[in-house]
Amino acid sequence: MPVSTSVRVRTVGRSAGVVAAAIAATLVLATPASAHVEVGSEGARALAENVTLNFDAATESDAAGIIKLEVFLPKGITPADVTYGKGPAGWKLAPTDKGFTVSGPPVAVGEDVTYSVVVRQLPDAKSLVFKTLQTYDDGRVDRWIELGESSGGGHGHSAPVLKLQEAAPGAEPVAPTPSASPTPSASPTSAAPSPSDPPATEPADAKPTASDRATATAEEDGSSPALPIGIAVAVLALAGGGLWWFLKSRRNGTA
Repeated sequence: MPVSTSVRVRTVGRSAGVVAAAIAATLVLATPASAHVEVGSEGARALAENVTLNFDAATESDAAGIIKLEVFLPKGITPADVTYGKGPAGWKLAPTDKGFTVSGPPVAVGEDVTYSVVVRQLPDAKSLVFKTLQTYDDGRVDRWIELGESSGGGHGHSAPVLKLQEAAPGAEPVAPTPSASPTPSASPTSAAPSPSDPPATEPADAKPTASDRATATAEEDGSSPALPIGIAVAVLALAGGGLWWFLKSRRNGTA
């Protein structure tokens, strides 16, 4: 009888361990690490025209709603090549200097954002990367900009990637789209510091242009009357000091 009881205790202990491991695995799979931004297009191929791209941005916040997604376009697609398809109610598309934004009223907390755009023509490439900044109404920014192995095996903030099939026989690049006036995009670094910045940031060591140098030269050439006035004041001050010293010396000599 004691032996049978001991066996039952060990069996129950092993069963409890298995159940605990299963629960832990379920919790790991349900963590926010599985959140992402994805892009897809059925049958997309290089040099295809008027292609609809569908984006799905999963939320990582349980306290705020998504209000904006800023996308940095890959080489071969310009902001003028992109038009809005559909998205959340009240959201609109605006071109930027390196891509576009889709934004509008905050979606409900915990709700993902799905939207689409139409690209005039896809470039001749095997894959396209669409780095994305995802902004919430509390100021939080998720930076989906990591590439390849830097994303840590899918548990980091990987950038959306679209795989393309080979171009159809006879497909050719179309004439470039006339550039539209983009809306300047906000600096990603001002919204949320990150060790990896998307390509929208300007070089920190940018040199002044010829126009800037010309403006500085014009200011230094004395177009303002401040310089001659300052010289005149200095001369008067020196003259007054010399006169005071002369009068004091004479008084001392007379005494």
